[in-house]
Amino acid sequence: MTNILVLLFALVAESLFAQNISSIIEQAPNQEAFWSVTVREEQGRILESLNAEKVIIPASNQKLLTTAAILDHFGSDFHYETSIYGEGNLSGQVWDGDLIIKGSGDPSISGDLYNEDRYHVFSIFLEQLQDLGIDRIEGNLIADVSLFDKQIYPKGWDWYDFSFYYGVQISPLSFNNNAVDLEVFADGAIGDTPRITWFPDSTNYVELVNEQVITHPSIDYDEYYRRELGENRIVLGSTLPQAYYEDESLSINNPPLFFLDSFKKYLIKNGIEVDGFLVVSNEQQQLESLRVLARHRSKSMSELIKWANKESDNFYTEMMLKTLSADLSDQPGSFEHGIEQVRSFLYGMGIDTAYVQMNDGSGMAGGNFNKTSYISDLLVKMKDHPEFDAYFNSMSVAGIDGTLQHRMKGTPLYNNFKGKSGFVTGVRTLSGYFETSSGKQLIVSMATNNYISEKVRPIDSIHEQILMYLYDKY
Repeated sequence: MTNILVLLFALVAESLFAQNISSIIEQAPNQEAFWSVTVREEQGRILESLNAEKVIIPASNQKLLTTAAILDHFGSDFHYETSIYGEGNLSGQVWDGDLIIKGSGDPSISGDLYNEDRYHVFSIFLEQLQDLGIDRIEGNLIADVSLFDKQIYPKGWDWYDFSFYYGVQISPLSFNNNAVDLEVFADGAIGDTPRITWFPDSTNYVELVNEQVITHPSIDYDEYYRRELGENRIVLGSTLPQAYYEDESLSINNPPLFFLDSFKKYLIKNGIEVDGFLVVSNEQQQLESLRVLARHRSKSMSELIKWANKESDNFYTEMMLKTLSADLSDQPGSFEHGIEQVRSFLYGMGIDTAYVQMNDGSGMAGGNFNKTSYISDLLVKMKDHPEFDAYFNSMSVAGIDGTLQHRMKGTPLYNNFKGKSGFVTGVRTLSGYFETSSGKQLIVSMATNNYISEKVRPIDSIHEQILMYLYDKY
């Protein structure tokens, strides 16, 4: 009789919990939305779920799959190496011949991991060339971009996003995340055109058409930026309230040419003259017999993965996805082959990939599908992976950093929940790890799809209420 009562109590408690999760969602203002939740204990057993086996759009929670596969293949200690080869000879202080920069797929030739010094890698190249005594290059600067195929965007990316930093072109040789960094100062009179500056050093590689207008301080900022497809002409059409400041990173066309153009200008500015043309080659150059004049070794893969997940960086993720493809094939790296490798990794981890549909690695593409049960299952299984520490450390920490920096403050989830958020229009996701009030670790994956509001905060509030309910219950 006692055993029957215990069983009945457990069933009632489970029913109440399911009802309470449902009641939390019923409080949401977005009743048109679809919700999915999967909660697992540390060993992987599902404690609670709602629509766990229904297909959802994962948004940037997709990065959890891609970065796991990348860590599995390369390991956390992998470093990209980008080299400059000399085809010619040194005569006095003149390099008589071409310089060939071999694109390695390194996404970090920027200031992201180098204390915001966006010329950090260029300065390393410059120093090595100067150490050789070179103060003039009489030849071409050639970008060897044969490591990747010619497809610059993953399938399913929206053309609207192509003007912005989160939708840049992908190339094995890139600089400053393939974007120019614009600053706008509305420090003039109402009706005036605001003042602008941009990096790299107000480069003429792009044409910025400044059609912006300063408006009355009481009028809200209205953003408008468009880069013409296939061009480097960018129309700036925002209206900015007087005294407003705005910064935005805008994409460029033809990343390897942007690299060469920026590098040439940097060399000239710092004392090395360059005669010759800028050449982008999709054909693999014969480099075996050539002299390496300069080389840069990136930070470790663990640091790159950390940036990709904490900052939810699409560019880093897609660059690493194509690098994965290139490293596992005798053909140029491609998005499609990289996705195949991620799916193969998931299958090897015991994840049913029948409902895992991927058009990119980062989660921004249309046509991506998954299940919260699968995402949470991967998070559990990664705990036994030799690269789990690097994987876990790549997660945003609630209230501390990354995309969760401003969330869950003033709650027991602060500096406790570690995970990955996701957002595309109509989609908000959150997956990760946290400890409950009793010290148990839970693994959770939540997805809200098909909501209409432009505001994510109401969705975030419901997600955090669910987390707090789990924190108190377990």
